[in-house]
Amino acid sequence: MKNFFVCGIIYNVRLNEKKEGNKFMELTTLVKKIKDGEYTEKLKKLYGEAKSEISKERYLKAIAAFENLYGNRDIEIISVPGRSEILGNHTDHNHGCVLAAAINLDVIAVVSKSLVPGGRKSHIRIQSEGFTPDDVDIENLEPQDNEKYTSSAIIRGTCARFVERGYEIGGFDAYTTSDVLKGSGLSSSAAFEILVGFILNHLYCENKISPLEIAQIGQYAENNFFGKPCGLMDQTACSVGGFVAIDFKNPAEPVVEKLDFDLTKSGYSLCIVAPGDSHDNLNEEYASITREMKNAALYFGKEVLRDVDRAEFNANIDKIRERYGDRAVLRAMHYFAENIKVRAGAESLKDGNFEGFLQLITASGNSSFKYLQNIYAAKEPDSQGISLALALSEEFLANKQAAVRVHGGGFAGTIQAFIPKKSVNEYFEKIKSVFGENSCLELFVRKDGAVVVM
Repeated sequence: MKNFFVCGIIYNVRLNEKKEGNKFMELTTLVKKIKDGEYTEKLKKLYGEAKSEISKERYLKAIAAFENLYGNRDIEIISVPGRSEILGNHTDHNHGCVLAAAINLDVIAVVSKSLVPGGRKSHIRIQSEGFTPDDVDIENLEPQDNEKYTSSAIIRGTCARFVERGYEIGGFDAYTTSDVLKGSGLSSSAAFEILVGFILNHLYCENKISPLEIAQIGQYAENNFFGKPCGLMDQTACSVGGFVAIDFKNPAEPVVEKLDFDLTKSGYSLCIVAPGDSHDNLNEEYASITREMKNAALYFGKEVLRDVDRAEFNANIDKIRERYGDRAVLRAMHYFAENIKVRAGAESLKDGNFEGFLQLITASGNSSFKYLQNIYAAKEPDSQGISLALALSEEFLANKQAAVRVHGGGFAGTIQAFIPKKSVNEYFEKIKSVFGENSCLELFVRKDGAVVVM
């Protein structure tokens, strides 16, 4: 265990923690054990009491699909959660602080080492439910132009980074299925990236690679092979699990603390509302946030706001707004204040001060609306599903101790609410009457990140 003092918090992260070794089991034997209830308690831990039976059927269905594709093999089942951003809206790209959490929606993989003889040891085959199968020859680890923006690029990029860092790789066959909703801001893509790295680490590297390094490898694959520039928050939260505080002052070596807080004992639910607005054609809106924050930093000769002194920034607001405009100033102000909220939020959870934590969530949401301005696209003022969802939520929750904010990148997508469990059904009725039956999700924070389930 190493300890770090960053942003006024003692951070600690367990490095190179070995997880349980390979426990491959003959397929039909595993099916019998699941049906006999041997894994019920483990499924309850990952998915909650209400979803344990549904999860059992989901696992059995995935095993059947694997057998149909690859035959009766010795298998394991691996789970990687999605994640929810809790505090730190649009801070990571300027090397800020973030508080995130793993959730009880996940991608699972039924996996087996490639058979030898069979000529497939150098191939990774992954069939993801509902998608074209991937078959990647891992003897060729150069980026392929025709694979950009595909899952094959993630697989090849992950293997390339393993080899660059001196780790073993090898072939495997897998069937995956995910209930992490795409476009929901819950990081279905990051969960898949961690899944590939975790499987390679588990099968070929004796689980010696830390969850943080697996996350960094996933980010590398997305940036350099998939073709999308991204931060490291999503991958880290999916890989580590639980509530996790992350400091990106040095992005190459972020400081991570897994917080020991059990949301299920708080009497609250984490809820996500999706009004249904589309992310299409919003690339410039997202890019403008990063660009304007970095412009404010550039005034001081810095690349990111993390390297700018807040007092010096305050003393030069008149000059910054003259050169880069008022919105750049407002977004920089959000950044500085949001970093403070992340630090305070982590301390609140560690102290068990949930009321203070909720106040910080509300303050973060207000800052995103007024200063960061990522609630709706200025070019589409008639499309304000996020604004309406926030307004309806605040009206319903006015006399309740609760909190609501925009979730993730903003402009479209989802909002997040922490609501007393006793009020969730009534809240969902109100939201669904406006946005539809599938607009609401009730989640909980799961303690495990990437894990071998059985």
